[in-house]
Amino acid sequence: MPTNEAALEQEIQAKGLNAPRLTPALIDSVIVGEYFFTAEDGVKTAFNEQDEMTRLTGYHGELGLLTFCVLVLKNGFTVTGESACASPENFNEEIGRKIARDNARNKIWLLEGYLLRQRLHEQG
Repeated sequence: MPTNEAALEQEIQAKGLNAPRLTPALIDSVIVGEYFFTAEDGVKTAFNEQDEMTRLTGYHGELGLLTFCVLVLKNGFTVTGESACASPENFNEEIGRKIARDNARNKIWLLEGYLLRQRLHEQG
């Protein structure tokens, strides 16, 4: 959980804001799987062999700088996030995965927020 998210959660709790709401723990609880790969991994898998990939697509090494994260949710829905590195010298697999995961996880807040608002609306 990012530090600013933890600090915000503490502030909300300290102010006694107890109406139905989303929490970081709830967001994390709906994630049942996570998968990471680069665009290069995807292209290599699609073409099965480096030689064929180069011949057919004019392969670009920069594909290895684009990291994807797929989060699988309890209900089977998936969300994706990505992280692109502008300078190859700065590429770091761990950092790319963290950024891609955060971007995917942020989408869950929107989906769960919609669901909560719909439930509250239906309750009247």
